Amino acid sequence: MKEVHTILVVDDDISIVELLKDFLENDGFSVKTAFNTTEALAELNKNTIDCIVLDIMMPGQNGFELCRQIRMTNNVPILFLSALSDDVDKIRGLALGGDDYIVKTASPGEIVARVKAVLRRSSTLQPPQSKVLDYGRLELNLTTREVLIEGQSISLTPKEYELLLLFAKHPKQVFTYDQLLEKFWEGIGDKHTIRVHLSRLREKIEADPNDPQLIVNVWGVGYRFKGE
Repeated sequence: MKEVHTILVVDDDISIVELLKDFLENDGFSVKTAFNTTEALAELNKNTIDCIVLDIMMPGQNGFELCRQIRMTNNVPILFLSALSDDVDKIRGLALGGDDYIVKTASPGEIVARVKAVLRRSSTLQPPQSKVLDYGRLELNLTTREVLIEGQSISLTPKEYELLLLFAKHPKQVFTYDQLLEKFWEGIGDKHTIRVHLSRLREKIEADPNDPQLIVNVWGVGYRFKGE
């Protein structure tokens, strides 16, 4: 069976979104849509997205800012779609982590072709992800979402699992309070919100929650997963 890739189209122009959605679905893609940054981040949190077609000029947070935010935690391919043809904007978009840049004068068929090209490059550059993340006493099965501590299955809430998965997928990477708030709570809350959830998670995965060895504090900044 052919693998179905999911594309997220982000643009504040509903006519462009609907047009691209029709063309992409006609070519066998599954399509999610968003009309602003908040909706885009919500879709990324809810779904496995294989590629993002991202408009630059949107009200509020623009596409460049959204790309910068996504790249803090996610390597999903991003294709910038813009009315701007200036080389400076293209260079900026690619420097921020964009995988391609195309102007809106391109035909929908060309945009679909560029999406396919980005996906091909991504699949050849990135090694296949393991279905199990094994860190000794801690194991995460990405297929079943099961978490094992010293071989024993433990029960996590959806939020606890997503937090743990983010850390386990990026060992040694520091995640700031602001990054975690934006990703999991849409920017609503404060450091106390994160500390409460991390405290509950540590009670379930750490041998000694008062002396954590898996998810450790980076004082004044946030947290990182030691991966040892």
